[in-house]
Amino acid sequence: MTNTSHLSAVYRERFALVADLYHLTMAYGFWKNGVQDRPAVFQLYYRRNPFANQYAIATGLGLAIDYLQQFRFTVEDIHYLGSLKGADGQPLFEISFLNYLQRLEFKCHVDAIPEGTAVFPNQPLVRIEGPLLQAQIVESALLNLINFSTLIATKAARVVQAAQGDQILEFGLRRAQGLDGALTASRAAYIGGCNATSNLLAGKYYRIPVRGTHAHSWVMSYGDEQEAFRSFAHAMPNNCIFLVDTYDTITGIKNAIEVGKELRSMGHTLLGIRLDSGDLCELSKKARKMLDDAGFTETTVVASDSLDEQSISSLKDKGSAINVWGVGTELITGGTQAALGGVYKLAAILGKDGEWEYRIKKSEDLYKMSNPGIHQVRRYFDKSGMPLADVLYDITQANPTSEVIELQTGKAAPLPCSTQSEDLLVPIFRSGKLVYAVPDIHQVRERSLQQQALFNGTKKHFVHGLDRYLFDLKQRFAQK
Repeated sequence: MTNTSHLSAVYRERFALVADLYHLTMAYGFWKNGVQDRPAVFQLYYRRNPFANQYAIATGLGLAIDYLQQFRFTVEDIHYLGSLKGADGQPLFEISFLNYLQRLEFKCHVDAIPEGTAVFPNQPLVRIEGPLLQAQIVESALLNLINFSTLIATKAARVVQAAQGDQILEFGLRRAQGLDGALTASRAAYIGGCNATSNLLAGKYYRIPVRGTHAHSWVMSYGDEQEAFRSFAHAMPNNCIFLVDTYDTITGIKNAIEVGKELRSMGHTLLGIRLDSGDLCELSKKARKMLDDAGFTETTVVASDSLDEQSISSLKDKGSAINVWGVGTELITGGTQAALGGVYKLAAILGKDGEWEYRIKKSEDLYKMSNPGIHQVRRYFDKSGMPLADVLYDITQANPTSEVIELQTGKAAPLPCSTQSEDLLVPIFRSGKLVYAVPDIHQVRERSLQQQALFNGTKKHFVHGLDRYLFDLKQRFAQK
């Protein structure tokens, strides 16, 4: 297990069957026609920024690395595939092909944009070059791991920005799409900038800080609220954030203060009170005044209750006294957007003459038309280190041309006169061997926060698009 993944740790099995049936039927067809080893290039990208955000936070590479490292068809996988039948009742796959799959080892080159990087539509987040069958068969697993992670990390970044420096606690486990979805989302939310999670399994595997105290049922289990708070303080004096809205919120705050005084006499601190219903803005202001008047100036006011970036921004604008935000459903599920529209397209295949033949997916919807070629993304910066432009270019060309064509407008703009630039896709695997030093999740989170700071500060005319050569190439292919 890598230090960024939960796949092998939780499930303890190989994942070659994380694929759609058509991947295996295509693989069988490639094998039957003797083209399974033909070199090909596939690229994974998305078409539109999630949540109409300025950018997305690329996330999920650590999970993808773990998946590719353990890519194997097990004996059980082969037995299952052998049990599948065609329309005539005969085996769908012949035994020689199944034997081939059982011996299959992942041998592709993989380049990718590091996790935590701010990215834009149509930029390859992952580029895979290798045998056609292998590069095709990993499609759905890579999309699954990167699409959802990127979606949730970007949502988390929006929530973090709305909170303007306040702490964000991810409370989404109970509303997540399954146990595996909860783990993936907790990981992505932390990378996006959340400070902690309530999910203990995510805390265990990723070393994410965990936070939480008690629910309404704790208060309801006792004869009265003050007795409940006092009992909790007796059990866990070093972890007291009291949920004060079980019955009457103002009375709950008073009861929390009284038990807080008892805690203080024992050398402990009332860490916070939590509001989970009602007018959060007005209640937080009243709570803050009551706490301050009682000498609990360091006690935090925590809020939950179906929060997202819009509600947090609104509460901040109204002057609420909340300084810790517990965000659950709207974060862990993506809220208003259920999925990132990531795709995985064939971009080039090696011809019989040893030259790359470029491929394009055409569509009447222009935004669905893929870019032919083998791509890299070059990011340009000004002298102060602020990003100016991203240019998608073909790596078979020495350098991007002098113009960048904006994807949204089709207008040409000169490349910035800057000597500072970096190519975003870096080597991850070479011939199936990991060559990348996988950062731990805390390093990835730090990169994400740094990227957010950069791009939240960029001017609106930041350009991202194609270089002139690639734009002209796409136009020629589209006309064929």
